[in-house]
Amino acid sequence: MKVASILKAKGASVATTSPTTTIFTITWELKQKGIGALVVSGDGNTVLGLIAERDIVHALTEHGPKLLALPASRVMTSPVITCSPDDSITTVMGWMTRHRTRHVPVVDKGRLCGIVSIGDVIKYRLDELEMEGNVLRERLFANR
Repeated sequence: MKVASILKAKGASVATTSPTTTIFTITWELKQKGIGALVVSGDGNTVLGLIAERDIVHALTEHGPKLLALPASRVMTSPVITCSPDDSITTVMGWMTRHRTRHVPVVDKGRLCGIVSIGDVIKYRLDELEMEGNVLRERLFANR
């Protein structure tokens, strides 16, 4: 299965922020939207970086309370691991594990077109395994 399958189910909406947005504003957005990361982009199409909860926690130990006034560009992860809609879900799972990231922006022909989280990938894989199990059970009981 491909990343495009996840985007088809969840949609292509991506929460983005400017590189100049303060960490205070970013934490507020993460809380309000109930998400764990924002793609940092100057134009909404180009991925400049990614700012996740983990980045904020790590920066807090370095900057202390002054962190809240810093811009995203000072805290974001860059460069970012990205994938395309045509990448396999298994491949993306491997990248997430190897690079210890929970969010991967989806880029098609240089343009941001979605984002997948580890939760999205696991949910899709579990649904796929459940469907495979159901098919096998149906075949088993049909042959009795």
